[in-house]
Amino acid sequence: MRNTAVEEKEVTIPVGKAVINGNLTVPSGAKGIVLFAHGSGSSRFSPRNTRVAREINEAGIATLLIDLLTEAEEEIDESTGEFRFNIDLLAQRLVHATEWVKKNPDTKSQAIGYFGASTGAAAALIAAAKLPEQVKAVVSRGGRPDLAGEHLPNVKAPTLLIVGGDDTEVLELNKQASQQMRSEKKIVVVPGATHLFEEPGKLEEVARLAIGWFSKHFQAKVNYASTHS
Repeated sequence: MRNTAVEEKEVTIPVGKAVINGNLTVPSGAKGIVLFAHGSGSSRFSPRNTRVAREINEAGIATLLIDLLTEAEEEIDESTGEFRFNIDLLAQRLVHATEWVKKNPDTKSQAIGYFGASTGAAAALIAAAKLPEQVKAVVSRGGRPDLAGEHLPNVKAPTLLIVGGDDTEVLELNKQASQQMRSEKKIVVVPGATHLFEEPGKLEEVARLAIGWFSKHFQAKVNYASTHS
C-alpha cells in the first residue's frame, strides 16, 4: 500500500558552530524516521539514496537525507578529499542530526534508524554505538563497516549489512566487521549486484530489504513502549 500524504521540506541543522543541510520527508502517520549517511564524494541528492528514500517514504517511514559536511567543507573536500574519510567527524555530525530529530516537533516521537552507504555506513555504526538508547536499527548498503573499528562491539542496534554479490572485496570486509559485532546482525548478499547496485532492480531490492528491517525493529520499539506506558 502506497502512502502519498507526505510533508517535504529543506532543513538546516546546527552542528556545533557550523550548520549542515538536509531534506526531511514525513509521511502522514509515520512510524519511524531513517537518517541517511551517504558515502564519500556523494551528497544528500545522491540518486541512489533518494530512490531508496522514496520507497521508504511510500512504506510510511520518514526520512532525513543530510549532507554531513558543511558547504565550505564540501568545496575543500572536492579538491583534497580530506574530509570524506574523517569517519569520526561524520559520525559526530550524525549524532548532532539525531539530537535535532529528537527535538524537532515533526519527528521527536519517531523511532530512529540509520541508513549508511559506503563510508557513511561506518559513520552510522559509530553514531549508533554512541546513542544506544536512541537508534533502533541500522542498514548498510555496500558499506564499509570495518572503518568503524573499535566501535563495532559497542553497537546495540540490530544491523543489516546489504552487499552486492559481485562486490567481493567489500563483502569480505563486511564479513570481518560482522564478526566483531555483538548485536543482532545479518548479512544479505544481492546476487548480480556490484558496489553501487546500478543493475536493473537491485536498488529496489535494497529498498525492500531496508523497509523490512526498519519496519520490524521500529514496530518492536512501538510494542515495547505500549506495554510499558
